[in-house]
Amino acid sequence: MRRFAVVEDSMRPTLRPGDGLLALRGGRIRRGQLRVFPDPTLPSRWLVKRVGEVRGTGATATFEARSDNPDAPGAVDSRRFGWVPAAGSYRVVWTVRAKAAR
Repeated sequence: MRRFAVVEDSMRPTLRPGDGLLALRGGRIRRGQLRVFPDPTLPSRWLVKRVGEVRGTGATATFEARSDNPDAPGAVDSRRFGWVPAAGSYRVVWTVRAKAAR
């Protein structure tokens, strides 16, 4: 299990900056899941995206990574970097909402 924090707006309204994520490595990849994976264009950064189409199964599976809010400033997804290998990705299992600003 690994913790991640949302830092940008590409997944609004599902996820907001400041939200926390708990995720498990691996597992069967399915359309509609939220997955966290290294950014193919900047491997030191992690991205959280919704799974679109899936090709293959098991260790050789790849998936289309989609932003819920693709027009957000700085949003990147498979439209920019192509399909993502499922191997090494994490399945989001729990979201901890950030406290609303008052």
